Amino acid sequence: MKMNMHTTDRIIRILLSLVIVILYFSGYLTGALAIIALAVAIIFTLTSLVGFCPLYALLGVSTRKKSK
Repeated sequence: MKMNMHTTDRIIRILLSLVIVILYFSGYLTGALAIIALAVAIIFTLTSLVGFCPLYALLGVSTRKKSK
């Protein structure tokens, strides 16, 4: 696995995950939407920690800056 996520991308994903978790535990997200949102939050957190997004790899996208 080659890292394909820039630090900014990783931070944004972590922040979105935190917002989703806060909304869930405060009761704003319920039902099927809550389950889907929590799954997305888990995926965002894992990909942020690893620095690799499989969807980016499939699409040939990278937000990581090229080294000179």
